[in-house]
Amino acid sequence: MRSFIREKKIYCGKQYMEVDIYQQTHVPSLPKGRAKKERVSAPKQRNLNDKNAKRYFIQLVNANFGEGDLHVTVTYAQVPETVEEAEKEAANYIRRISRRRKREGLLPLKYILVTEHSTGKSGEKPTRIHHHIIMNSGLDRDAVEDLWRKPRKKGQKEGERIGFVNADRLKPNDYGLEALSRYLMKNPNGKKRWSSSHNLEKPEYRTNDHKYTKRQVERIVKDEIDNQTFWQAKYSGWDLTECKPQYNEITGWAIYLKLRRTRE
Repeated sequence: MRSFIREKKIYCGKQYMEVDIYQQTHVPSLPKGRAKKERVSAPKQRNLNDKNAKRYFIQLVNANFGEGDLHVTVTYAQVPETVEEAEKEAANYIRRISRRRKREGLLPLKYILVTEHSTGKSGEKPTRIHHHIIMNSGLDRDAVEDLWRKPRKKGQKEGERIGFVNADRLKPNDYGLEALSRYLMKNPNGKKRWSSSHNLEKPEYRTNDHKYTKRQVERIVKDEIDNQTFWQAKYSGWDLTECKPQYNEITGWAIYLKLRRTRE
């Protein structure tokens, strides 16, 4: 079958974009040329131990969160018996935050929740359970931290603290929030899984099968052209932050780009 070079633009919100340039085998039933935008498929298993799941996670974070949003870490003074019990506690916490935002007239809560835990020697009871939550800004950090409490009991002015809590403001760099996203994925001795609110903006992609040739890709890989000038001409309005060639014995060379919107 005839092969060609496909460009796949992946839009991570308005500020960040990834571009995959790779060899594709022609299938007659597929439409040619520049396709319409489509949503990137979310991974079925959200456990952050798969390469594609990790990439989607970074794209989703960059598409929805940025400067001034929050990264909240919460722990337990008394470790729950099961991960499911911990996730229920985290869900209640998120509901309390959502209700407070609504009372204060803020935009609806957007969040990504990562639950991390290790397993004890017996392999039964989980240990070191904690949660990381990336959420949109608006609610004061002190209020966010103060809500990590048990429901108030009769005679109490406020409920007991569940454990440690810390809320930090996000500060993206040229790669957006990729560094934070990778930090949340990294845990060789434990397990992680994530969930999110339903109102997140999903990464979208669009393909184009007529933008590049095999010869162009080879010249880019061999540094036969001025890459910075070349990419600026190809993607006007975007600044290149990473260009990574990769070789496969079957499909040949591919190029993976990361770009951010040009700052005015």
